[in-house]
Amino acid sequence: MIIPEHERSREPMKGERVLNHPDMIRANEWILHEYQAPEKEYCVFVPCAKAKPYHLSPSHQMYDRIIFSVLKPEETHIVVFGTCGVTPRELDTEYPFMNYEFMLGRCDVVSVKDEFVRNESRKLAAYLEKTRHNYKHRVAYCLGDFRKAMQKALTLTDVPVTIAPKDETLENNVQPEKSFKYGSLSRRPYLQDLSDVLCDLKKVPRRTVGVTEQSINDTDWYLI
Repeated sequence: MIIPEHERSREPMKGERVLNHPDMIRANEWILHEYQAPEKEYCVFVPCAKAKPYHLSPSHQMYDRIIFSVLKPEETHIVVFGTCGVTPRELDTEYPFMNYEFMLGRCDVVSVKDEFVRNESRKLAAYLEKTRHNYKHRVAYCLGDFRKAMQKALTLTDVPVTIAPKDETLENNVQPEKSFKYGSLSRRPYLQDLSDVLCDLKKVPRRTVGVTEQSINDTDWYLI
């Protein structure tokens, strides 16, 4: 248990305040300073999900199908990032990661989004430094503000991370007339990029991702 029940804040875990909620800050400090990360061949960073626990959400089950069709579970560590800060996924049933209600994508306050990128990039850089010798390869699958945070983190550390989807894939699939012009991470071309990156790192032949453009999951919250 990261935060015992009798030590938890009474402040609600809803809305943009979640990003600076005292228990979320405390949990992330624990991860960055006390958590012992496993030693694995691969670390895959994926975004947090609307449904919780993350590992049972439709989006994470989709990511897992791609990831574990290439990599073995025993050689892979999944780390979630975003509204929750930086959260090793084996902790996703813990408080406060099961208990907050806020979706950054639905927030249109520029100052909140900018603050998120600044703070999240620092957390990511700190986690990358902390685990510098724990993983041989790192991949991040992300869009939007989460992608901005990861890209900024990579300017704060020299620990390498391969980011998917590729920039050119995003631009080739842009829909400028849409509110979210790049769509969601459930789109097949993006999942194909994730699969290709993992196959290249594993040094196995690339394979075709078996999903359709019509697949809907909790990364498509703006369509639900």
